[in-house]
Amino acid sequence: MDAIAEQEPLAAALAEPRARIGLIIPSVNRMTEPQFNHYAPEGLGIHVARGRVAGQPGKTVAELTDEIAHAAGTLADAGPDLIVFHCTNTSMEEGADGEARIINLIEKTTGIEALSTSSLVNDALRVLGLKKLVLLSPYMSNAPIISYLNAAGFTVVKDVALKCATAADFEAVTPQRWLELARENDTPEADGIFLSCTNTTQIEAVTAIEEALGKPVVNSNQAVLWGCLKRLKEKLGNGEPTPNLGRLMKDLDA
Repeated sequence: MDAIAEQEPLAAALAEPRARIGLIIPSVNRMTEPQFNHYAPEGLGIHVARGRVAGQPGKTVAELTDEIAHAAGTLADAGPDLIVFHCTNTSMEEGADGEARIINLIEKTTGIEALSTSSLVNDALRVLGLKKLVLLSPYMSNAPIISYLNAAGFTVVKDVALKCATAADFEAVTPQRWLELARENDTPEADGIFLSCTNTTQIEAVTAIEEALGKPVVNSNQAVLWGCLKRLKEKLGNGEPTPNLGRLMKDLDA
């Protein structure tokens, strides 16, 4: 077999995507890229730009403007169909106004449709009809998340923040532990679970939690992948398999 023939399987795997998304992620985030590349259908190209947009106490959206605009500009060079500001805490901490400023900044900088993790989590919770949530995260505090959710019309009936100190600590919490936490903190009044954070193994626990509790589960990475696939459905066509990531993804087939 000659060298070119040997490369044919690789060439097929590297075929031109039918659609592309760009993700602006915190520079410390090491989970988003492998998870999106694992769960995204083959026809979707994933492009990532890093920015120091998280883990800096006191930094407002206004103070992060240059960082966000630079990351968005580098992603625009790759020609994505959508750009997502992909950090749950930063996109929620200044509420709907801060979220809107981030989205408007990216669109003004690039001319490309922009979204945020917070907006897509909001959409996902509404599609599933959820109103009362158990909130699980690795953060030191869930206060900004709760404030955002309350303003959007959701109620957090159980608040669990693991107080992990570093990004590496976020990553060290296993899918099994997220499942255990969901079981331990579920309450009858909660109609769903929100697993907040983009730099965790949470997405790997979504299906197991839904099976254990019989309630829908939304995770930050899952919600963003769902929201992008929904908007790019026409470009991707009907041939791509839907990721096996809980009830939310069934909305793509509706």
